[in-house]
Amino acid sequence: MSLFCCPVCGLPLTRGSSAFRCPRGHSYDIAREGYTHLLIANRKHSADPGDDKGMAAARREFLSMGYYRPLLDALCGLAIRHTGEAPRVLDAGCGEGYYTSGLFHALVQAGKAPVIAGIDISKSILRSAARREKAVEFAVASSYHLPLPDGSVDLLLNCFSPLALEEFTRVVRGGGFFFYVVPAVHHLYEMKQILYDDPYPNEEKETPYPGFTYESIVPVDFTMHLTCQRDIHNLFQMTPYYWKTPKSGAERLLAIDALTTRAGFRIHVFRRN
Repeated sequence: MSLFCCPVCGLPLTRGSSAFRCPRGHSYDIAREGYTHLLIANRKHSADPGDDKGMAAARREFLSMGYYRPLLDALCGLAIRHTGEAPRVLDAGCGEGYYTSGLFHALVQAGKAPVIAGIDISKSILRSAARREKAVEFAVASSYHLPLPDGSVDLLLNCFSPLALEEFTRVVRGGGFFFYVVPAVHHLYEMKQILYDDPYPNEEKETPYPGFTYESIVPVDFTMHLTCQRDIHNLFQMTPYYWKTPKSGAERLLAIDALTTRAGFRIHVFRRN
């Protein structure tokens, strides 16, 4: 049985060799890369929503270099401590699957039997995720309309993705956990000093959410040394700054071939009431 449920009728989906099907006969083909499409047409806001192919490729290549490994290691350690023997895990806004795949292997190596699903609204990114990890189910879907039953998830991960609190509250079981990863105050600040004439720090705050209780805020801070223009550009392209930066700032960044910058994250750990 899949973690996913039918986006039309809400009944459980069963995965076959070429499609997911529900008891009422609704069927969702599995692409050759291994993902399925559970985003109903009237919930799409564009023909091809989400991050584009260029951003997906940049993120995949940058993360494969291991620059964000400290964040992945921190998430894996928390997941191992906060889950039982057979955890049901959802990565909401999973991107190209770097953290999804990492969590799966860490939980397996810890002797657990996880069932993990990842959703993202970008079909381009899901192709990469499904190619990366065959042991995880991936689906094109929106965090605001999660194709999962109520109370079906032991751990939900949201890493730099929209906060769909109502849906997260619905699908995380009582006593389950929600990891919310956000950038810290000086995340990539040295890169921002190149991009902008007047760079600003990120806002960093503690926000309680109805239905959840704070367990902890785990800091992850490290310094990255990027020694080639390709890595610098990939980092730039996978951030929101790529769309917001004036041409002059982007040109300044393209003119350098080495960059040392701080990376900082905060993992907000919540328990479902």
